[in-house]
Amino acid sequence: MRARLGCCAVKPASLKSSDFQKALGTRPVSRTAHFALHVLWNVPATSELSTADPAPGAVLVDDSADRLGLVLPKKQARRSVTRSLIRHQARESVRRHGVHACERLGPLVVSSAPARSVQAWVVRLTRGFDRQEYPSAASEALKAAVRAELDDLWARVRPASS
Repeated sequence: MRARLGCCAVKPASLKSSDFQKALGTRPVSRTAHFALHVLWNVPATSELSTADPAPGAVLVDDSADRLGLVLPKKQARRSVTRSLIRHQARESVRRHGVHACERLGPLVVSSAPARSVQAWVVRLTRGFDRQEYPSAASEALKAAVRAELDDLWARVRPASS
């Protein structure tokens, strides 16, 4: 499956279970009441990479921040409709905040850590939304609450100033 996104064609790259384990094994770079954002950092390659021009018609794959992993446990969101709503809102928040490869965030500064580049993001649902407050699994109120919280989550992550 190919997706056409503004400046380049990007082939969606899926995260492996080992990538999830590495990312979730680190401290979250951002946290809200219901979500935690983990990062899988790029490790500098020790081998030489080919710098040849890609073949005509090749799909460009950029690993700078174009991969998003979601951890939405059934224990936190029992209904599949709710998990789907959160999944859609998380993907849309990535598009809204320009964390995709075409936007080129590049190195990030998270608190006092040195600037590093991101290989993948993992958004994890840490606590369920109250069913008394949001009785409908896909209500506009729940959608707005999830959107606002994800915006807050991404607002705490800033690119390094050049």
